[in-house]
Amino acid sequence: MDPTTAMYVSQGIHGLAYGMILFLVASGVSLIIGMMHIFNLAHAGFFMLSAYFTYQFVAWTGNFWLALLLAPIATGFCGMLMERFLLRPLRGSGVIGDLILTVGVALCIDALVKVIWGTANKPLSKPPLLQGMVHFAGLDYPYYRLFVIGLAVVVLLIMALLLYKTRIGKIVRAAVSDNDMVNALGINIPLLFTFVFGVGIWLAGVAGAAIAPILSVFPGLALQMGMDAFIVVAVAGFGSLRGAFMVSILFGLMNSYGVQFISQLAPLSMFIFMAIVMIFFPHGFFGESEEE
Repeated sequence: MDPTTAMYVSQGIHGLAYGMILFLVASGVSLIIGMMHIFNLAHAGFFMLSAYFTYQFVAWTGNFWLALLLAPIATGFCGMLMERFLLRPLRGSGVIGDLILTVGVALCIDALVKVIWGTANKPLSKPPLLQGMVHFAGLDYPYYRLFVIGLAVVVLLIMALLLYKTRIGKIVRAAVSDNDMVNALGINIPLLFTFVFGVGIWLAGVAGAAIAPILSVFPGLALQMGMDAFIVVAVAGFGSLRGAFMVSILFGLMNSYGVQFISQLAPLSMFIFMAIVMIFFPHGFFGESEEE
């Protein structure tokens, strides 16, 4: 493989890896908005919190794989507590109440991580099994980034099976379409909402745990990922997991190639793309079709 082609392929894989991480965060946002109609501005804060949990679990146990399992679960549990004791009492107060509360939670998470872990970067080593480079067709590429892509695919398949092949998935999808009818059938809607909210936060937790060895862990992690995730959801259409996946991959590739070829405009490319899409598709690419 000639150097130019190798560069294009390498940047493409970089973009795919970032896009898959972005999808994990955006899919949680989309799931929560689509079913519960809650604009959770603390979502990226939980993503960052999971990265710190991963760092802490590795410090305690020395086992990255155990941390990768436990950190998202702990983060999802924190999300369930937030829904049960903070969001549920506010239900019915409207979007403004949810926004104010979730912004407050995001600020609390930001302050909490600074108090507990400080403001310095917390580097996290990749597990020995995934250190080094893979060599194929004359291209060298980090094992860990390929693992991140594979992990995101596995989580995507698990979510697809959960939503479309299980009884609880059918209940969740029915609740999205007709909340009152599901409630009339005797389903505990508040408990279902707590579960769905926890799953959405768990998805962000998986992304935070996976990205920690790549970006290191620092307080600005939430701001960096949160804005991108909400842009993905806006462009895809609120509640569209399929759209979130496609747009996440697109934005991942835009970010990767943009940094390489138009570095000065790369930070603005997603905003420009979103503005253009909103002009012609106010509900996002998939928003209107799914409502119908």
